[in-house]
Amino acid sequence: MRWDDFRRSDNIEDVRGQGGGYGGGGGFPIPGGGGGLGIGTIIILGLLGWFLGIDPRILIGGAEIFQGGPAQQTQRQAPPAKQGRPADQQGDFVAAVIGSTEDVWSDIFRANGQTYRPARLRLYSGATAGGACGMAQSAMGPFYCPPDKRIFLDTAFFREMEQKFRACSGKQCEFAQAYVIAHEVGHHVQNLLGILPRAQQMQQAAGSRAQANNIQVRVELQADCLGGVWANHARRKKDFIDPGDIEGAIGIASAIGDDRLQKQSTGRVVPDSFTHGSSEQRVRWFKRGLESGRVSDCDTFRTANL
Repeated sequence: MRWDDFRRSDNIEDVRGQGGGYGGGGGFPIPGGGGGLGIGTIIILGLLGWFLGIDPRILIGGAEIFQGGPAQQTQRQAPPAKQGRPADQQGDFVAAVIGSTEDVWSDIFRANGQTYRPARLRLYSGATAGGACGMAQSAMGPFYCPPDKRIFLDTAFFREMEQKFRACSGKQCEFAQAYVIAHEVGHHVQNLLGILPRAQQMQQAAGSRAQANNIQVRVELQADCLGGVWANHARRKKDFIDPGDIEGAIGIASAIGDDRLQKQSTGRVVPDSFTHGSSEQRVRWFKRGLESGRVSDCDTFRTANL
């Protein structure tokens, strides 16, 4: 992946090296006790926290509806953050990818008579205050917090991604990392378009946990597709993708499918408990956005065939 020419975003907050534990407490509590989540579901949700995600409250949205509603989050004071382009290579890469997503989505929104308002991305190490979404911790993986319109990323996740999945190696992993970031930006696009609030309302009205989970799967697959849309438009500006880059991203998308994660953790697959989609679905929707570049092709809510 050739990203040297990407514009660097100034919408970066860098609190790496400041330590963790701001405000005390953990990330998002999983409901327990009588009628709580089953141990299998807890294991799956815990594993999913290591991979691509969204605000953890939304990640478990369908499940917690049936546990008396979402757990309450405590607002925590965030530490002072360095603003703008980081000086180190990893931070520079993140700023470059975010800058590219801002340019692409600004163009797409403008073409539709709308204004794109960028998300802010907070780089941290270990743990940091997550604002309206509670504590951000490395084990939660990258996620987007809708109330704050902010993405949280511990770049140590990228090392885990390469070491655990071995779907790419070295520089080839950069496009897979960009896919991770673009997926989270996809959630921000959904938020700006009002899709996330509507999805939450649909989950609240769902008649079963399986139905609520299915809505969440549609949210995640759409974000995969929107990540592909970004890559398509960025590539039109300048072909930045090297041989093997797309295969690396597809390898990651395949590795983080619910079916594969469930099989690895429990030895069995329970489709009704999926919250992100199967490996095949994640790859297919990412490739759909990558190949077409049209947001209209990412409407996972109007198709019966996910």
